[in-house]
Amino acid sequence: MRKLLRVGEKGKAKLEPGERQMTGDLQIRVDLIQALIPIGLEAVAKVLAQDVEQLAGPKYSRTSGQPGYCRWGSEPGSVYLVDQKLPINRPRVRNRLAKQEVSLGTYTQLQQPRKAEELVFKKVLAGLSCRQYQACAEAIPETFGLSASTLSRRFVQSSAKQLQELLERDLSGYDMVALFMDGKTFAADEMIIALGVTLTGEKVILGLLQTATENEKVTKEFLSQLVDRGLKIDEGLLVIIDGSKGLRAAVRKVFHDKAIIQRCQWHKRENVISYLPKSQQKAWRKKLQRAYEQPTYEAALKALERLKSELRLINASAITSLDEGLEETLTLHRLGLFSHLGKSFKTTNCIESIMSQIGQLTNKVDYWKNSSQKQRWVASALMKIEPSLRRVQGYKYLYRLRDALKNDVSWLKEAA
Repeated sequence: MRKLLRVGEKGKAKLEPGERQMTGDLQIRVDLIQALIPIGLEAVAKVLAQDVEQLAGPKYSRTSGQPGYCRWGSEPGSVYLVDQKLPINRPRVRNRLAKQEVSLGTYTQLQQPRKAEELVFKKVLAGLSCRQYQACAEAIPETFGLSASTLSRRFVQSSAKQLQELLERDLSGYDMVALFMDGKTFAADEMIIALGVTLTGEKVILGLLQTATENEKVTKEFLSQLVDRGLKIDEGLLVIIDGSKGLRAAVRKVFHDKAIIQRCQWHKRENVISYLPKSQQKAWRKKLQRAYEQPTYEAALKALERLKSELRLINASAITSLDEGLEETLTLHRLGLFSHLGKSFKTTNCIESIMSQIGQLTNKVDYWKNSSQKQRWVASALMKIEPSLRRVQGYKYLYRLRDALKNDVSWLKEAA
């Protein structure tokens, strides 16, 4: 665990006017404390229980405790851990002789977020590692009294449970209409993540796969597992991917004629302009963007064909790149839904955004010990991110997408 939480220098946080200068290393260490807040809440409950016992004695005891003090149930409350206000179930103690409630010292302390934050800064300035964590725990305040081995064990158990939940999630209850797939690099590995979109527009994390590259074989097994877990594809599925040939081949072999591919227009555009001189890339990026923004399939295809004529005078390889998979970049145009669903499905931005959020939670770790550690951290990050995901833009038109997919799937069956 000591290596697991080793932190590298990642730059400096932006300061608001009047804030004290704080090193990037300090900010990273504070972020680590924030990540351990769920464990902190467990410690809070234990410390509050100890406070109650000191005042009213052990449960069911009539002789210990201070005279007249008794347990008085509990009620919803809240505490601050660092600068976050978090709900808890607050135990109560009453002095029957004085006919008034007795405040708990720890609970009172945890109502002062600014004071706790200042103490944290003082402690972490001296350096915070897993082995020093128990001593630094007093800064939050006296709620994280856990040894390094306990902390490590609890984190591993918690993250392993989240990984299992993610990999074994039953998908049969979701009515999926679209699927995003993309990969994120972790050290020498690639983590492929699948994101589903339901008929009502909600985003659902379907699973993850660790692999060396986005090759066809392993991706095919991954998609087959999604189907085995209940992913429904009979009514058609729009699959949004980048230009990876491995992902495309796997989609075709597993989903057959039940999936229609939308290639990311952003990736296609960037691939094409990479063949051009830097002095011309900005202008051609705008030209390609305008062509793809045409509202109809016919208009977009005609605009792209005109650009190919211009490209012949500059770079023949750029034309080859544009031609490869061109029809699949215009799938939404062909289905007649580009103007309604283009913002959500013309690129892989939906899943790229999730990749960025994963990075915010995992990029501080500069030592990846083994495969289990990587998968547990990514799964934990995904489960944390998922509740905050918003519905896709244009979700009201997903019923039209379902109808268009049904018609397209039927046409593909007849053609086969």
